[in-house]
Amino acid sequence: MAHPFESRCVANNARYAAAFTAGELAAQPRQRAVVVTCMDARIDPAALLGLAPGDAHVLRNAGGVVTDDVIRSLAISQRLLGTREIVIVQHTDCGMTKFREDELKARIEADAGLRPPFALEAFADVHDEVRQSIRRVQASPYLLETGLVSGFVYGVASGRLAAVEAGG
Repeated sequence: MAHPFESRCVANNARYAAAFTAGELAAQPRQRAVVVTCMDARIDPAALLGLAPGDAHVLRNAGGVVTDDVIRSLAISQRLLGTREIVIVQHTDCGMTKFREDELKARIEADAGLRPPFALEAFADVHDEVRQSIRRVQASPYLLETGLVSGFVYGVASGRLAAVEAGG
């Protein structure tokens, strides 16, 4: 039996596919850019950055944090698909600021029987976390063009982006 969200997704996809034309879309993003952002449902990266299909890769995770897995995806994107610019977009009112890493790991361990071996990457200040993510990109030996990285905080109440300088 299909679940309600699954059923809506399948029905929506049928409408999408009926009008779909691949056109001139290539695997290589036209803007040669990658956006790293949070999985928060209030963020629509295409709408807030004016992206069309085929413009950029979009990598999403809890907090929009540059983790080892994000570095892995960035390295593949750069080396195989020609991207060069990286834009990090985190946001106000992020759930990653609302828990303590050790407490959530303990809850998961109580439920699952073992402690997660991975960092959950909770943080206290979104601006500091954007700076940390920029530094992680810039310090990675696996990435090309690490000077072409910028960071922003998206205001979920205003819809506006605020630039965050790496050093500030």
